[in-house]
Amino acid sequence: MEQYVYKNNKKLRCGYTTGSCAAAAAQCATAMVLGARLPIDNTILLPIPKGISLTIPVEKTEIGKDWATCAIKKDSGDDPDVTDGILVYVKVSKINGPVTTDNQITISGGIGVGRVTKAGLACPVGEAAINPVPRRMIEEQVKKVCEEFDYTGKILVEIFIPDGVEIAKRTFNPRLGIVGGISVLGTSGVVEPMSEQALIDTIKVEMNMSLADGAELLIITPGNYGETFIKSNLSTEKMHLIKCSNFVGEALDYAEFCEIKGLLLVGHIGKFVKLAAGIMNTHSKYGDARMEIIGVHAGLAGASKETLNKILNCITTDEAIMVLDEAGIRQRTIQSILQKVDFHIKEKVHHNLKIGAIIFSNQYGYLGQTEDVQKLLEKLK
Repeated sequence: MEQYVYKNNKKLRCGYTTGSCAAAAAQCATAMVLGARLPIDNTILLPIPKGISLTIPVEKTEIGKDWATCAIKKDSGDDPDVTDGILVYVKVSKINGPVTTDNQITISGGIGVGRVTKAGLACPVGEAAINPVPRRMIEEQVKKVCEEFDYTGKILVEIFIPDGVEIAKRTFNPRLGIVGGISVLGTSGVVEPMSEQALIDTIKVEMNMSLADGAELLIITPGNYGETFIKSNLSTEKMHLIKCSNFVGEALDYAEFCEIKGLLLVGHIGKFVKLAAGIMNTHSKYGDARMEIIGVHAGLAGASKETLNKILNCITTDEAIMVLDEAGIRQRTIQSILQKVDFHIKEKVHHNLKIGAIIFSNQYGYLGQTEDVQKLLEKLK
């Protein structure tokens, strides 16, 4: 793939997601089973959600009486990704049976594609771990080819990734309750290489720009969820908003160095619950103690052993909040978590600036705030 991004003065090549691989392979296999031949250059042109089209080479093909398979090699570009180089296969079959608008295309996962066993993820329990955007991309490509060939019968699309069984052991999938393989992922269709130092440098540049604009107080949030919550719940006019990704600690360090007068942190509980344990880089690759942290504070709030076991078996923080609600201890637990968040963020900046945190959930909305938030909000206004 010949698309690049520039980070930290480095030219880094982008790649494409497992979702793009599956959609390209589905397009190719559908065309073959309906009678088409591959282009001379052996490539597939795939439109993706990012608004561009990718030219993706085909690795392997096979065709039978009413079926065809295609394999696409995953290309992660310059991003360090355990799935780089794996083959994503799609088998497309014509099947008999009455057709409706809802059942013309069936998408399933075979060997090497994980299966969801616990609630709270993007895919329903029992389904193959093919996330919504890749699933939509696959369906769109298959429908497009069927229309081109005036085919109105039923189509079965099966994705299988032979190396996925072993690769999944090196991911978080087993802990998330996704068994037997990897997930078919992607929201934009493109993998952009991530340079941690480049992201940290960007945070510093944005802080410098805000300071140059006269800012004394900043709002810091990890990403899009936080930005959406802030725009919906706070008056953001003239507020200086900085996205820090997972680098909360680095953002706090630089804010203290710049002698910023105040910081308001706004984040999803899935990220910010880690601050209650002093974990200042919230990326899951450094560990995941969300349920253990919630469990400790639930215990302090009077949770029973049964409730604690339920929390420790939760997959998402939203699921854990539901357990807290069932036990009638949500408010006490969240308040206990916030007290430790308050302690650790103040220690991180050595009490040299006014700092507070708001935590929220996509499902439950606002959950709570630390003691100095109201004063910060008044100053921000």
